Amino acid sequence: MERSSINDSEEATGKVKVAFFTDILIKDYDGAIKTMYQLINRIPDDRFEYLFFCGVPPKHEIGHRVVKVPSVIIPFNISYRAALPRLAKKRLLGILDEFQPDVIHISTPSLLGAFGLKYAVERHIPVLSIYHTHFISYMRYYFKKVPFLIKPTESLIAYAYKKFYNRCDLVYVPTHLMINELIDYGISGKSLKQWHRGLDTNLFNPGRKDEAYIRSITGNDKPCILYASRIVWEKNIETLFDIYDEAEAQQLDVNFIVAGTGVAEVDARVRMKNAFFMGYLSHSNLGKLYASTDIFIFPSISETYGNVVVEATACGCIPVIARGGGSQALVDDGKTGFLCEPNDAKDYIEKIKLLLSDETLRKKMQNEGRQYISLLSWDYLTEVYFSDIERLTGKHLPEKKALPIEELSI
Repeated sequence: MERSSINDSEEATGKVKVAFFTDILIKDYDGAIKTMYQLINRIPDDRFEYLFFCGVPPKHEIGHRVVKVPSVIIPFNISYRAALPRLAKKRLLGILDEFQPDVIHISTPSLLGAFGLKYAVERHIPVLSIYHTHFISYMRYYFKKVPFLIKPTESLIAYAYKKFYNRCDLVYVPTHLMINELIDYGISGKSLKQWHRGLDTNLFNPGRKDEAYIRSITGNDKPCILYASRIVWEKNIETLFDIYDEAEAQQLDVNFIVAGTGVAEVDARVRMKNAFFMGYLSHSNLGKLYASTDIFIFPSISETYGNVVVEATACGCIPVIARGGGSQALVDDGKTGFLCEPNDAKDYIEKIKLLLSDETLRKKMQNEGRQYISLLSWDYLTEVYFSDIERLTGKHLPEKKALPIEELSI
């Protein structure tokens, strides 16, 4: 089916039609999906009509049509399900042809993302994607027991990234560091655009501090060190364990608090036997926890962005994080927090001890962090997104070479 104009449906309905592809659409599942919902919750219904394709649908009504795609659990990450569009190819193509999207939004270069991209390429429909997950950095964790596979797999993914993202018309990337890394993989800088992640300052601010709340968790008034994120190996959890062990060895008089769940949680509870484990927390409770603790540690080097770093900073919980991945761009080292050698537990502990011993430094970093956070606004960022979607419908698109779906996936 060849369309005579990508604006036909827009002329008929007065709205831009967007087909949105994402494997998982459960609210608050991870940072990437939190970002998606900032967009979903702000869709201007008078300007846009969205149709969502996903392997794991939302558990609540989102106000837009959702098409469920067959999915399967990933063997090396049982908390994640991958959609398998080929199992429902005819049905999905029929729905897409009936909808006639003006723009395709693809969340990730998965099998479902490749399906959406192939559809767009064959019909000359513009594509927007957001680089949410730095998947290539996960390989050192997924294949740590077979390290000889790490480099070949990373090369394969880099090749797939190049094939996939060079066929998108616009790719949002959260930091300039990550843009440079993607260019190194061979992705054209012409389609890459820095698009920050925003923040809900009503939920994440120092005013949420609640001393009674934190005392009810710890039973004492000791300084609190917080880790908040999914408890999965690709977050460099082994280094989190090492930091805890080093603190214990140095008899650091602090509380360790861990918020989140994941496949490594059982190991974490064994390895960090005196830590306080909070499990999954809502945004509201997470904001209160950040504001009520003192230092945020985050050893992950696999982040594309690192929402939790910004959330902690906004609440006055000073970040002490790894010098690696996209998260490092969110900390002005020595000014809004500290960057540490990724796997050096003693480096983290030295920075933590410095902060605990110097109240003037803590207050200065908190003030600097608040000034940085004040520049982020979801309302502004989402309007940039919707304006770019509208712009894509009106741009002249050169004909793209259609590729087999196998070449568009990883």
